Amino acid sequence: MSDIIQLLPDHVANQIAAGEVVQRPASIVKELMENAIDAKANKIELIVRDAGKNLIQVVDNGIGMTDTDARMAFERHATSKIKNTEDIFKISTKGFRGEALASIAAVAQVELKTKKKESPIGTNIYIEGGGLQFQEPIQTTEGSNFSVKNLFYNVPARRKFLKNNNIEFRHIIDEFQRVALAHEGVEFDLYHNDEPIFRLRKGSQLQRIVDVFGRKIQPLLVPIKEEMDWLKLNGFVAKPEGAKKVRGEQFLFVNGRFFKSPYLNKAVQEAFEGLLLPGYVPSFFLFLEMDPEKIDVNIHPQKTEVKFEDEHLIFALLRSTIKRALGIYNIAPSLDFDRDTKMDDFFGKESPSSQNSTSIKVPEITVDRDFNPFKEETISRQTEIQNLAEMYHQSIEAAPSKINLFEDEDFDEDLMRLPNGYWLFNKGNATLMLDLGRMHRLVMSENNKQQKRNSNSHALLFSLEYHMNEIEKTKYKSIKKYLPDLGFQMQIANENVLRINAVPEGLKETQVIKFLENLFEILDYKTEEEFMHFYQNQWNHLQSKSRFDFIYKNDAEQLIKDFTNLGFPEFLPNGKRCYLEIPFDDFKNKF
Repeated sequence: MSDIIQLLPDHVANQIAAGEVVQRPASIVKELMENAIDAKANKIELIVRDAGKNLIQVVDNGIGMTDTDARMAFERHATSKIKNTEDIFKISTKGFRGEALASIAAVAQVELKTKKKESPIGTNIYIEGGGLQFQEPIQTTEGSNFSVKNLFYNVPARRKFLKNNNIEFRHIIDEFQRVALAHEGVEFDLYHNDEPIFRLRKGSQLQRIVDVFGRKIQPLLVPIKEEMDWLKLNGFVAKPEGAKKVRGEQFLFVNGRFFKSPYLNKAVQEAFEGLLLPGYVPSFFLFLEMDPEKIDVNIHPQKTEVKFEDEHLIFALLRSTIKRALGIYNIAPSLDFDRDTKMDDFFGKESPSSQNSTSIKVPEITVDRDFNPFKEETISRQTEIQNLAEMYHQSIEAAPSKINLFEDEDFDEDLMRLPNGYWLFNKGNATLMLDLGRMHRLVMSENNKQQKRNSNSHALLFSLEYHMNEIEKTKYKSIKKYLPDLGFQMQIANENVLRINAVPEGLKETQVIKFLENLFEILDYKTEEEFMHFYQNQWNHLQSKSRFDFIYKNDAEQLIKDFTNLGFPEFLPNGKRCYLEIPFDDFKNKF
């Protein structure tokens, strides 16, 4: 019987190992930039072509390497960072495993030019698919120059799973930001397809944040500072008005290393308790410094997870320090219990739903005062039924259920508005509780599909200007070819100023800037195809009304008729209910 267990060839083993380290072009950016930091560089240049698929080049002015070190750097488990097992528990550098360069070289064509300061000549080494092609002396500048070309050229199955350039470049920007924010004393440049994206000069921590995210963020930042024997904490949190519905500007660093921690994110969230609208998360840039022996960074190949010896103490410190800082800057809770926040997704505090519906007189309706279906237990059951239905349908696109409410008869059914904005509609042997806001959203969506109302352009009397940061500028360029067909006329006037000359009909001038802010905010990882669907949803949301906007019976009647023409679907495409059916027998059983 023949043996079946055998050693894998080195090149196959290296390609498999590369799968843990090199997931996409951004993984290489992270490794090479962190290597440059470890090499004591104070100037780092990142050059990218085709979102890193065809070229990732990192040039630094660090200490460089000898010809022997240059060759050894590409061997698996070869590292200058640790000498023994004990060193793993006091890591002060970014890289230490000795796997990154070997993994990169296994799935790409890699060239390195490097020279130490005291050396009269440098070395040039070229590796393709993990195999050394040549190494020779060369005249070059001090430091290191890594070029990684044609990523996954020898693993086509991996290459085809890369996303489009917009998404892959967005991931590269993420890694660039993380390194740049943690090292404000280092100059960084980023070029994509020969176009400068970032040019960051040395400065303070605050200046680096502003240079990366734009001047708009500076007035929102609240400084955070706390020093203890075992921990130093500093950085900034954004005021509540800087909160967002997507987790974008949330950065945690320990000893100059970016890491992710849902647990510590929760500490920041709790510090903002009572200050944020539901669904919003705070923005923050927080930097921890502590004894390397108190943390373990060796728990994930990407080194983005950290294990702390005293995590609960750090949680408490973050929460209390941020709360105190918010108090010092007179940022106190402001609660509006009458406000409906479900329509704040697009307009923030200027949502149509922020109108106080209690100031409008509700039409008087004659009802049976002895009949009270809205006792506490009934409402509790209705809520339970609705919550269960929404949970069940959240992940599916429900097929609409059709019921014929009108046939050829006149509209003479009972209709009554509740103080909470819902309407009751008696039909047959049941009462329907209607959410007219959601029904209106579905009607408007269908109308827009048929009429293409958002393709018509409306010229502005005076042009508007929107000041973009570099990230927003990149996002704008990725979608600008679609904007004229959508009704927008805009162009970059100078550097980061976007001049808007025309907008789609139906978009008010006062809504334009907020519209763009939300567009850029949520556009991080969407493909070009997804953008059009996303835009349509946002446009429908923009034109939709809240259930609180329907206060007159004739408006409600007309909407119900329009909704009936759609087949009276019970659910929105996202699974949200448009109405809740309550059989009369349920009421009888309560008495």
